[in-house]
Amino acid sequence: MEQRKLGRTGPTVSALGLGCMGMSGMYGPADRAESIATIHAALDAGVTLIDTGDFYGMGHNETLIGEALKGVPRDDYQLSVKFGNLRGPDGAIIGNDSRPKSVKNFISYSLKRLGVDYLDIYRPSRLDEDTPIEDTMGALAELVQAGYVRHIGLSEIGATTLRRAVAVHPVCDLQIEYALVSRGMEQSILPTARELGVAITAYGVLARGLISGHFRPEEAGANDMRMRTPRFQGGNLEANLSLVDALRALADAKGVSVAQIVIAWVLAQGDDIVPVIGARRRDRLTEALGSLDVRLSREDLAEIERAAPADAIKGGRYPDAVLAHMDSERSAA
Repeated sequence: MEQRKLGRTGPTVSALGLGCMGMSGMYGPADRAESIATIHAALDAGVTLIDTGDFYGMGHNETLIGEALKGVPRDDYQLSVKFGNLRGPDGAIIGNDSRPKSVKNFISYSLKRLGVDYLDIYRPSRLDEDTPIEDTMGALAELVQAGYVRHIGLSEIGATTLRRAVAVHPVCDLQIEYALVSRGMEQSILPTARELGVAITAYGVLARGLISGHFRPEEAGANDMRMRTPRFQGGNLEANLSLVDALRALADAKGVSVAQIVIAWVLAQGDDIVPVIGARRRDRLTEALGSLDVRLSREDLAEIERAAPADAIKGGRYPDAVLAHMDSERSAA
């Protein structure tokens, strides 16, 4: 397994991480036994970075991962956990909470559910608009000092906020959506992260399955959160799926799948970028791991970008009301 270092101060992790959100019903029903088998298969393949959030399935995801990791030596994996996203009893998102006392409360529950003594990377899932980032970073720094957290990460924040955060304590990585068709962070966030020695852990690499080559609208269930986002609605979905046809021709020519060529494109954007792949089945994990063997020339990369230009995607990655409160969208400069 290829290894990559998370920033100047972070750990060395596998070149691909495993995102576990889909194992807790966010994209429709998931099979518990298959989810656990997928985590085990990832570990067997050398994947060390396991990513979750305490709000995925309202704690279900952490409990599932904790069960899967029982008996696995603690040094064999790294846990990256997001916190702060608040949910109502109906599952609706009702805000973000990164107040210092809340940070310490959230990690107490995460440690219990995961069955571990410390987290390798701990990060607020979004910027809490009511709490200065300096206060949140201060609380996280105290957790590092106490040994409950090894490294601090951030998620979906802009360049200015990143500078303020790093001034308080080193940040190993910024988790942010990054894909062939989601490239907003390239303008100012990525250059700032590189200047500050902060790595990128990229989620949404397959645009939530949209450009995986596998998405079928008729298979999406009523609880599939993707169908509530603009890219998966109406004419946008039809137009976006047409991009897959162009990518498939390139993938076929190289003897790989669409998902593999798309993941390989992200891997090729820099050794400081680690894609986090949301596989919830072993066959999808195996396919994703195959992307590590795909070698893309400059001409290949250019052809891929011509087949799916960044501005060709139709619809926002989140609803407008959500994007309006995302620091990475409104505070990128």
